[in-house]
Amino acid sequence: MNMQEQMNRAEESILHTYNRFPVVFERGEGVYLYDTEGRKYLDFAAGIAVNSLGYHYPGYDEALKDQIDRLTHISNLYYSVPLAEAGRKVLNASGMSRVFFTNSGTEAIEGAIKAARKYAYQKTGHAGFEIVAMNESFHGRSIGALSVTGNEHYREPFEPLMGGVRFADFNDLESVKAQVNDKTCAVICETVQGEGGIHPASKEFLQGLRALCDEKDILLILDEIQCGMGRTGHYFAWQAYGVQPDIMTCAKALGCGVPVGAFVLNEKAAAMSLAPGDHGTTYGGNPFVLAAVNKVFDIYEKDGIINHVQETAPYLEERLDDLAHRYSCVKGRRGMGFMQGLVIEGRTVSSVVKASLDKGLLVISAGSDVLRLVPPLIITKEHIDEMVRILEECLDEA
Repeated sequence: MNMQEQMNRAEESILHTYNRFPVVFERGEGVYLYDTEGRKYLDFAAGIAVNSLGYHYPGYDEALKDQIDRLTHISNLYYSVPLAEAGRKVLNASGMSRVFFTNSGTEAIEGAIKAARKYAYQKTGHAGFEIVAMNESFHGRSIGALSVTGNEHYREPFEPLMGGVRFADFNDLESVKAQVNDKTCAVICETVQGEGGIHPASKEFLQGLRALCDEKDILLILDEIQCGMGRTGHYFAWQAYGVQPDIMTCAKALGCGVPVGAFVLNEKAAAMSLAPGDHGTTYGGNPFVLAAVNKVFDIYEKDGIINHVQETAPYLEERLDDLAHRYSCVKGRRGMGFMQGLVIEGRTVSSVVKASLDKGLLVISAGSDVLRLVPPLIITKEHIDEMVRILEECLDEA
């Protein structure tokens, strides 16, 4: 079958919840993808910030193949060798106390919400507590995750959602304070808003949230699903601010391609929240995905992946700032590390994404007017130059 026939066959059987781009990918190598007709694409989307090590990074595939030969699944009724190692590595990287492995970022958000409400229940002996979330946020597609997602476009068709959620404005501490009351058990936000348009938290805002939560004895939940695992030049973006949450969620690059997420708790939250019988998962944290997690941490440490982001990100920012200076349709850049956005005006972001795809570059959108660049963390200055050259061609044609 040719590529069009493959796409037609997929449309006949797959529920149409995605408007996919007209390309069928077959394989990857380094920071490039190849479609079924052999065409090459520079990947600055990384599977939506997942494939931080690109494709076939030395040692990664071998670790997974080795685990397949040993054991792929046993359920959480038993221990496994990868479980103990992965837990230790997540806690070493975060400096936190306990971790629960999930299948996805959405499930990590669900666990974080349950942990926060159980913490308040343990303190008071009664339920009915509320959570303060941020406008323009995105936390996932399940009912619980949608309930704390501050975008009516995602929420409205599925209401009524989970009750007890109030919304405040991101980077506006007074707005948050206005929503906190004696029923509040947690504040949740992304350290860097992703789908909402690549908005990093300000230092004053994040430090203010930490002080507010300490004062009120409520939990601070930071969503690091997209911005975590080295993307901003730190294992977790909150480390750049010196503000540790009570609960952190992560996923995406945690396994660099296998479906795995986690929520991580500090000692206070772990000691007074979820107990045996409160939460569970059949597949979550099975030996196969945790073999990937373990190898990812090993590679990050051995090959200095985070240092590479810190060293290379200024060049990416410089080249993007130059685009914003030279093209009237690019109104600015914002982001941290290898999580960057260009604000587009005067033409649709989707048209830039499509034009880039036609020229062999993968980029994606964030919100209605932001071109999102979340490449593998192993890109070089040469890859950045190649990306800019293609974007220039697209913008020149416009």
